Amino acid sequence: MKIIQEFKEFAVRGNVIDMAVGILIGAAFGKIVNSLVSDIIMPPIGLITGKIAFSNLYINLSGGAYGSLAEARAAGAATINYGIFIDNVISFLVVAICIFLLVKQINNLRRKEDTGSIAPTQKSCPHCFSSISIKATRCPLCTSQLSEGK
Repeated sequence: MKIIQEFKEFAVRGNVIDMAVGILIGAAFGKIVNSLVSDIIMPPIGLITGKIAFSNLYINLSGGAYGSLAEARAAGAATINYGIFIDNVISFLVVAICIFLLVKQINNLRRKEDTGSIAPTQKSCPHCFSSISIKATRCPLCTSQLSEGK
C-alpha cells in the first residue's frame, strides 16, 4: 500500500503533469510538422526536381518491376524506401529548427529577467581593484577612502 501512496504523490507533482502536457503537445506538433513537410514543403521541391514524389522513391531489392512503392509493398517486395527517409529527415530538420527558435526565445526572456531583477552587491575598489561590498565607504583591504560615486 505504501507504493501506491508514493505513486500517487509522484503522479500529482507538477513536473509529471507538465511533462504529460508536453508529450501531448509534442505529438500534435509532430502531426502538424509531418503535414507541413509532406503537403506544403515537398510538393514544390518535387516540382523543382522534375515532378518527383519523394515518398515514392525506393530501390527494389526483389528484382520485379513495380510502378510505385504502393504496388511493390502490395506485392510483398523487399524495398529500400529512401524517399520516405528524405521526408523524415526534412521533418526532423523542421522540428529541430522550431525547437531551436523556441528555446532561443525562452533563453532571451530568461536573460532579460536575470539581468533586470538582480541588483549588484559588489563593486571594485578603484585603488586596489579588490571586490568589496557596494555599500562600503572604505576598502577593507587597502583602507582607501571611497567616494559615493565609485
